[in-house]
Amino acid sequence: MIRLVEKPDEPFLWETLYYALYVPQGSPPFPREIVNEPEIAKYVNGWGKSGDLGFLLIDEASRLAVGAVWIRLFESKSPGYGYVDDTIPELSIALLPGYRNLGLGTQLLRHMLEEASGQFSGLSLSVSSENPARRLYERLGFSIIEVNGSSLKMLLKFRHRETIFTGE
Repeated sequence: MIRLVEKPDEPFLWETLYYALYVPQGSPPFPREIVNEPEIAKYVNGWGKSGDLGFLLIDEASRLAVGAVWIRLFESKSPGYGYVDDTIPELSIALLPGYRNLGLGTQLLRHMLEEASGQFSGLSLSVSSENPARRLYERLGFSIIEVNGSSLKMLLKFRHRETIFTGE
């Protein structure tokens, strides 16, 4: 089940923000406190401002959130890693470890794309070139617009803001 993120869900967004940080296989995980670093915290801090939109994936058996996808607008004076411009929100997504590689991330991301396509001209993101999620983003229509070392900035432009996203 997918439902809209509400203000009381902010603690779960912080949890998924941690899991959204890519750790290459064989590397030690980041310390949990990394989400408090200003350049990372900005993705969740003060959730609920204008332009914020997110969805939770709920495990129907346990009724607990197991994943989240959210978008947030940034400004040029304080850009995110995938910043393109002040009108294109940056996307973040993560599933708890036990729920990955089951197609649930694809389902969650498609839901966001359908919702966002009626409100924005596109979405951007930043992903490691080594992150397996990169293939999902490319399959759904994101294109690489900038390479900075192993970090890729990707952009999905919606064909028409009034129509639902149809990319495969």
